[in-house]
Amino acid sequence: MFFPMDATLLLLIPAVILALWAQMRISSTFRRYSQVSSARGVRASEAARRLLDRFGLNHVAVERVPGSLTDHYDPRSKVLRLSDDVYGSTSIAAIGVAAHEAGHAVQDLQGYAPLRIRNAIVPVTNLGSTLAMPLFFLGIIMRIPALMDLGILLFAGILVFHLVTLPVEFDASSRALRLLGETQVLGTAEIAGARRVLNAAALTYVAATVMAAVQLLRLLLLRGRDE
Repeated sequence: MFFPMDATLLLLIPAVILALWAQMRISSTFRRYSQVSSARGVRASEAARRLLDRFGLNHVAVERVPGSLTDHYDPRSKVLRLSDDVYGSTSIAAIGVAAHEAGHAVQDLQGYAPLRIRNAIVPVTNLGSTLAMPLFFLGIIMRIPALMDLGILLFAGILVFHLVTLPVEFDASSRALRLLGETQVLGTAEIAGARRVLNAAALTYVAATVMAAVQLLRLLLLRGRDE
């Protein structure tokens, strides 16, 4: 039976610590390199445009979106959106982030398999994010094993999403750094700074995956205890 202070909650502590550390690291690393302007003075939006055009992605618009670190590539509308902190900035951090999102656009163009898989399972993942935990704990309260199993199944879909996301993000960063060097948007030393920013960002995806895995383990333990 589930209790508010169930011992399985202790499993989450290391994952929460990792997630907090990852968030602090990306914040501090981005802030540090946001204060370092690129030698060539290229704005992040211009850098993204240059990388996109290199692959004939002239139809992909580069737009500004409100918020901080809300940058993303939308494969449905074929739009690359850069946050207020990034769009007009000439910093190494901003250019690195913009290039990373351009890397996603190139993945989309080339039919990168992990990206296609991730896009395909987004609806299932959204459903799982909404229903998995309520169904599981409703199953415990009402003593209905089928509801618990359905909750676990939906949450497993969330973990799969995170696992598929890892290669997508790492590959986009790899493409970004390579393209920044090939186009000479950043110099060698500047690329090292951009790499630190993107590595810090990647750690947040690793932390999210660990958290999902631990959560799934916890649900499985609670399910076994309830039998």
